[in-house]
Amino acid sequence: MELLQQIENYKPWNEQEERDRALILHCLRNQKDIFCRENRLAHMTASAWVTNEDRTKVLMAYHNIYDSWSWLGGHADGERDLLAVALREVQEESGIRQVQAVSREIYSLEVLTVDGHVKRGEYVSSHLHLNVTYLLEASEKEPLEMKPDENSGVAWFERESAAEKSSEPWFREHIYSKLNEKLARMEEME
Repeated sequence: MELLQQIENYKPWNEQEERDRALILHCLRNQKDIFCRENRLAHMTASAWVTNEDRTKVLMAYHNIYDSWSWLGGHADGERDLLAVALREVQEESGIRQVQAVSREIYSLEVLTVDGHVKRGEYVSSHLHLNVTYLLEASEKEPLEMKPDENSGVAWFERESAAEKSSEPWFREHIYSKLNEKLARMEEME
């Protein structure tokens, strides 16, 4: 199913997702080069909430630019299959080779603000990440490897404490806690 149609069919979890879904759809329909960083105002990204097999732990990386523990993910860079982007980014950022989607369905939607920063010696202006999140699963027994140009640590955290590891209050309170609430709801329904 095409990404636009997946987002149109996505049922928002809360008001944040409802409003962000509308903005993402607007940008997908009206913005040029939305899947590329050349669109300096906003571009598509994919993130992953990676759990172990029994969903008691979450994999996070210590992101160098944000100086915080965070989920894994990255830019679409022209790719329109954002699930493939999320899977690739998890492998690149954590060293894990065996990671799979719990579902091909979108797990969460977010519009994320990115403050101006320096990356690889070049200034990047503040912009928006139009983000699609997927729920992925991997074995915590696989060896972890840092990606030094992006992170300075990769680790599994107990699900309940994963959000607290982030030093970014908005992510901790509005994104990571939401992702864990969704996991808890999935467990109730199983």
